[in-house]
Amino acid sequence: MEMEMEMKMEDREDLNSILPYLPLLLRSSTLFWPSQAIEILKLLAAGPDRSRLNSGDLFFRTITDLRPSLSLSSDPLAFSAHQGYVIFFDQLISTEESKKWFEEILPALANLLLRFPSLLESHYQNADNLINGVKTGLRILNSQEAGLVVLSQELIAALLGCSLFCLFPVAIRGDKHLPTINFDHLFASLHDSCDQKQQSKIKCIIHYFERICAQIPRGSVSFERNVLPLEQRPLCVSYPDANFWNGSSVPLCKFEVCSFGLIEDQSSGALEVDFANKYFGGGALHRGCVQEEIRFMINPELIAGMLFLPALEDNESIEVVGAERFSNYTGYASSFRFSGDYVDKKEMNSLGRRKTRIVAIDALCHPGMRQYKIKYLLREINKAFCGFMDQSKYDQYERGLVKNDCSRDEQDMDMKDPNYAGTSNLGAEAASTSIETLEEFVDPMTETCQENAHLPLKNQDDIGIATGNWGCGAFGGDPELKTIIQWLAASQGRRPFITYYTFGLRALQNLDQVSEWILVHKWTVGDLWNMVVEYCMQVLKGETYDGFFTWLLPSLSSHDEERE
Repeated sequence: MEMEMEMKMEDREDLNSILPYLPLLLRSSTLFWPSQAIEILKLLAAGPDRSRLNSGDLFFRTITDLRPSLSLSSDPLAFSAHQGYVIFFDQLISTEESKKWFEEILPALANLLLRFPSLLESHYQNADNLINGVKTGLRILNSQEAGLVVLSQELIAALLGCSLFCLFPVAIRGDKHLPTINFDHLFASLHDSCDQKQQSKIKCIIHYFERICAQIPRGSVSFERNVLPLEQRPLCVSYPDANFWNGSSVPLCKFEVCSFGLIEDQSSGALEVDFANKYFGGGALHRGCVQEEIRFMINPELIAGMLFLPALEDNESIEVVGAERFSNYTGYASSFRFSGDYVDKKEMNSLGRRKTRIVAIDALCHPGMRQYKIKYLLREINKAFCGFMDQSKYDQYERGLVKNDCSRDEQDMDMKDPNYAGTSNLGAEAASTSIETLEEFVDPMTETCQENAHLPLKNQDDIGIATGNWGCGAFGGDPELKTIIQWLAASQGRRPFITYYTFGLRALQNLDQVSEWILVHKWTVGDLWNMVVEYCMQVLKGETYDGFFTWLLPSLSSHDEERE
């Protein structure tokens, strides 16, 4: 399909950045499918009466027919992927479900893929008009480069359709430290027919396709890479050191403990923490099935970010706004089960995104005793701070919008203030990623920003943090220590509250008492940080074997004995 593109240089750069990772071809500013791929997709779109495709076996064979036209023959699919497609579509689902899939869903997906080039054209034509000229086009969001990508839900559906058909090039992804994006490994895992969690993961994905083919959603989803620069830059918060934390006079935010419930079910509009792998999505498209992977199954639009988000470094986080939830579930890890449809009733904001905010931060993996060393304490608290920082709360950020010509001397003086906190993303692209703060100035009818971005910034007083045992399960972190680290980061990040889901973890049974005691004593971030450092030094020297809570409040040990 012809692309009537008069693309800006920035748009061309964005397209050139992502093109090697897409299954489309480009010639004379025109994106298109190869002719052989178009013939196959048109045949599929006509339905099984024409295509004769009515089984998992034929579906996989069609996939293998498509791939050579895209020069993917040198990218072998996962061993047992063929068997996995056969098992799922010919054995695991009912005859009625299989009939509906091949007669209705698959033709609709083929039509969606045929529109993929035009959807991408429309995306680039509008990418710079969403937020006052900010770059939002689909591109590789490289490590150490703060940036933003905003995708329509329809374009995401087409991207995930490519994943189902295993059409993304694979060989070059490792060079960019990009995670898996095709679904071949997910289906290949079904060769172990007893693995019901993998069956349920695929059921979530298939349910997503059933929903979007019945009615294409019309919203959008944003993916943002946040960076705390390792060196000082104007109008930025650089990677904080120990002096920054021990000198902080910021008060601790409100702390709420929930012994039961799930982060994704919270209704306060808080930023929901994804206990992430450094590779966005972790094992979602392999055999993983813990907190992050489950979230990617019930909110499959998150998977689109795996296409263009390289692995996280220690000073980076990823925030996703607008991902719709499609599935219910029960269980966790091996007991995870798909349990039917979920209708997401979250409100939309002015950019067409659901008011679901998810932040991915990766904890240290199997840290052992090193987690008590100052170097790694700083790594963890700065990782959480990068994800939790509320950019709308910082005066420096507002000055950056209002007075771009402030002197370097003034900036340097602010930087030297240990309590200074600006925003991590105001280097080369000032204000480019702080779209939450700009939405007040977006016309909901035209979805374009007005010329009054110099007005007082939108206050996000109601947006707290919803989190839990980050880095404490499969990653093996100390849950008491990780809890306090997240509280410190949320407080320094100017969040009004943190809601902590303990998931019934015994080690945190006294969390409500400890947090109440600390708040009553009106400690600052610096006060609590210094107590954490002192405790960790004693642990490393072998001077204490107590957990942090008991070390801080020895009376808790007697209460625990009484409970027992």
